[in-house]
Amino acid sequence: MHVFPKYSFAKPFDFESHNGSMALRITREVKASGGRAFFVGGSVRDAVMGKQSDDIDIEVYGIESEMLEKLLQQITMISCVGKSFGVFIVKGYSIDVALPRTESKSGIGHKGFSVQGDHMLSIEDAAKRRDFTINAMLWDPIADELHDPFNGLEDLRLGILRHCSPQFSEDPLRVLRAMQFAARFEMTVASETILLCRGISIENLPKERLFEEWKKLIILGKKPSLGLQFLSDCRWIDYFPEVRALQGCPQDAHWHPEGDVFTHTALALDAFAKARIHDEREDFVVGLAVLCHDFGKPLCTYTDEEGRIRSPNHENLGEIPARTFLKRITEEKALTEDVVKLVLHHMKPSAFFRNKAGDTAIRRLSTAIERIDRLIRVDAADHQGRLNANPDMPEHSRWLLERANALSVAQEKPKPILLGRHLINQFNMKPGPEFSRILDTVYEQQIEGKIVNLDEALAFAKTMILQ
Repeated sequence: MHVFPKYSFAKPFDFESHNGSMALRITREVKASGGRAFFVGGSVRDAVMGKQSDDIDIEVYGIESEMLEKLLQQITMISCVGKSFGVFIVKGYSIDVALPRTESKSGIGHKGFSVQGDHMLSIEDAAKRRDFTINAMLWDPIADELHDPFNGLEDLRLGILRHCSPQFSEDPLRVLRAMQFAARFEMTVASETILLCRGISIENLPKERLFEEWKKLIILGKKPSLGLQFLSDCRWIDYFPEVRALQGCPQDAHWHPEGDVFTHTALALDAFAKARIHDEREDFVVGLAVLCHDFGKPLCTYTDEEGRIRSPNHENLGEIPARTFLKRITEEKALTEDVVKLVLHHMKPSAFFRNKAGDTAIRRLSTAIERIDRLIRVDAADHQGRLNANPDMPEHSRWLLERANALSVAQEKPKPILLGRHLINQFNMKPGPEFSRILDTVYEQQIEGKIVNLDEALAFAKTMILQ
């Protein structure tokens, strides 16, 4: 167990763990063979921040690729990612072993690089290719030495996210990494890094790469508002016009004293982040819906004759920009549909409470969005994302959740009582238009509360068949 006593950090690398014991063995074997192995990147950053890292990256100096491969094969099973740049994955462990390497821009986009491993490269030269100073620290667990060529330790202490070198601009994805890193670690991006990012084009970054950075912002960001603010500061918000349109879109100060729709959305995301349930899929769907929930406001906001700012029907108008934004980052249709449903219905909790909606309306809502508990979370973040908002769940959200739970529709829509097999077994029917019409009609009766058990469903189906 190492607690970095020289560096005033408290979280250890656990060398008794599955990953830790193997990583320590590799570093010892490398030293015995005349090389030197360092823990690098995120695992070092996390350790000095007081966090236990799940993954360990090891960088090996002084040993050629072929020799390193043979050495690792003597220790454990590995797979080689690339002979030319010497990256090895240790099978059965969350450990990557690599030579220091140089990268030079050779094409467009995130993958447009020529990479070459060089076991004789200096620590400083190797670290230049890393993105941020906080990710450029190296720790030798044998010698107990921390190498920090770009003062990442001090940047961590000050909460500043800063690029390592001008090479940062060669990979446009790093701009979005800065977005999600600022949110995850609650850091301020250095002014010189913001300025550098303004000169970087998004080029042809593939959707799946954009998706991963937005996903990390949503499901890992402690304060997503910092990521959105950075996106604005570096002007990359222009690549996401649906988000940019929120800036300057006014809101009624009575309901939204925090300011424009962009500010409200950022605060709503922060409120969402505080109430994550740590189910990755559920958190991602809800978080994206919070991001997109007011995309319709810039399309309909106006000031009425009494001087009040209004945004009528913004929930329905938000469907198209929400779909457009999601299309920019993913082709996952199920995810898009889940998010859009929440955008379309995000005003329902307060409206249902105000109108004292009945059981039928709540059941219909569950059939439309499938999970009312998701909608409750979006609604809560919406209401908490305001200046001086009550941090507790709004009364109307609690009311709807209680009603949905009582009807057993909080986490799924009502399951049909009458199924196709019932029509086949009881009435010898065959699937077809009439078959489907009966199932749909009986389900509608069930939603309205007029049918509550199978006997009633079969009786109603029989009357339809005999008509």
